Amino acid sequence: MYSDDRSTLPTTTAPPPVDDAARLSAAADFVREQDTCVLLARVLPGLDGPELRALTDRCRFAHAALLVFPPDDPSLRARLADCGLACEDAAQPSVVVRDRLAARHQRDPKDLDVRILRPEVSGPNGERRAVEVFALTLPPGSGAERIAERERGQDHEAHLAFEVVRPDPLVLRGLLASFARHGAAPDGGGYNPHENGTVFYFTAPEGTKTVYRRVELYACGDHRDVLDEHLTGGRDAAEGPAESLLRLLTGAWTTQALAACAELRLPEVLGRRPGAGTAELARELAAHPEGLATLLRYLTMLGVVAVEGGGFRLTAMGTLLDEGTPASMRALALMYGGPFYRSFGHLAHTVRTGQPGFEHLYGENHFDHFAGSPELAALFDRSMAASAAMFVPLPDHPVLTAAAAAPGRDRTVVDIAGGTGELLDRVLSRHPGLCGVLLERPQVLAAARARLAAGPSGARCDFRAGDFADVPPSGDVYLLSRVLHDWDDERCRDILRYCADAMPPDADLLIVERLLPADGSPSLATAWDLHMMCNTGGRERTADHYARLLADCGLWLVGHTPLPLGAHTLHARRAQRADVRKVSPGEFVPFGR
Repeated sequence: MYSDDRSTLPTTTAPPPVDDAARLSAAADFVREQDTCVLLARVLPGLDGPELRALTDRCRFAHAALLVFPPDDPSLRARLADCGLACEDAAQPSVVVRDRLAARHQRDPKDLDVRILRPEVSGPNGERRAVEVFALTLPPGSGAERIAERERGQDHEAHLAFEVVRPDPLVLRGLLASFARHGAAPDGGGYNPHENGTVFYFTAPEGTKTVYRRVELYACGDHRDVLDEHLTGGRDAAEGPAESLLRLLTGAWTTQALAACAELRLPEVLGRRPGAGTAELARELAAHPEGLATLLRYLTMLGVVAVEGGGFRLTAMGTLLDEGTPASMRALALMYGGPFYRSFGHLAHTVRTGQPGFEHLYGENHFDHFAGSPELAALFDRSMAASAAMFVPLPDHPVLTAAAAAPGRDRTVVDIAGGTGELLDRVLSRHPGLCGVLLERPQVLAAARARLAAGPSGARCDFRAGDFADVPPSGDVYLLSRVLHDWDDERCRDILRYCADAMPPDADLLIVERLLPADGSPSLATAWDLHMMCNTGGRERTADHYARLLADCGLWLVGHTPLPLGAHTLHARRAQRADVRKVSPGEFVPFGR
């Protein structure tokens, strides 16, 4: 099993055929022939001995993947059958590949229908394997033929995949460290809520002996904490305490490097000129060549850009800093490297006094500060939209699906402090039978109207200026997204009482927030808890904490489900209680997120 006889594995690095049928056949033949141990040694040059045996025990070759472009589902299945890859299972949505395609081609993810099929094939010893087929449907005349042309030529999504056996955080971190130690570079990944699986992508190291330039580790379950480490570089397990502390202390440099990358618009230039070298980029950016070279070297280490030939290209992560990319995070980089970066310099003051560092620095809370600067307010609203990836699964929540399917009158979804309407737009686009109400501050509604007017949702949305005291009655589903973490417990109770007072007895409330783990395990919510304390005076909370707040306001927590980026949807309904204190008319709670 662990012999070094690797002659069964092709060593050619010639590009794969561009015809979809030929590519499918080649992938199927490849999957049928491979031995896991031999393949790992070919993928990771230098891997042998005990470490090779350990990796072979912990993961198994599962599939080879490729992206094809059928005009419709029947055509795809007919093509698969012609290649001996019949598959009866229903195709599942591919969130990860869809978002990568959208970023590369600057499309809205909602416009790309990417599905996964996994027709099974057998390995040399009867192992159950698959060819993972990503299918981007391109109906005739769709205008997206150029995407297919470019993707077939580059084969960005073609990869080998190894499935982790009995994954846990310790095993996953060990496997990721082994791949990195042998030259595989992190190249994205994601959590697919439709399958409850986490993928970790790598660029294959120099000298890899297969035609596949990307490698995937697949772990069943939600491992987004480990994924965050993978996407941000993590920490080498071999580091000592001093090295580890130094790496942590330089975190501020990372924030500023990313903010500088965004401010200089380096991603936009690299998007137009992939493979450009330092000198060319310096001319385009009007930047100092040596200074830019230093920044590029650091961004390469972070995985934001990658070396390609004599120049650079954006990685999937780097593309998110391009303002033209759907779900761009450029505004977030400028906020975290700008106003919030400066306020974090006063964290010690916050810990000593309880006063937010932002308020101490600027002399007012951050909502009032942003309201006084239209440019800063617009940047803040765009930064909030930058985390829209967490909303992707939410329109399929059973509460919204049931409301859309209910007979009789059209049901209404009320989005309270819904910003520029990113979430409400997704819900209304997913469910054409629903109507919407967006309640926001007057200065935000103009941007929200413009945003929703560009699509079909605008005609079914009512825009209302107001604050929490103005929550409209008679809604069927109420949304409260990323609001409660801005406030202390007492103000949260006031907000929730306004909601409870407005909600009909059979209405539902969906709350989107990050949840602190009850067991203290690593989480994005822990970092955001510190951020909220320093900048808004708010906090993140556990599910039990939210359940207590809801109960105090005549609401009960039905349950909660995970969302991307460490968020959760909490589902609440009105409790049948008559002894809950209502908010009196004089108790004004201003808007904010």
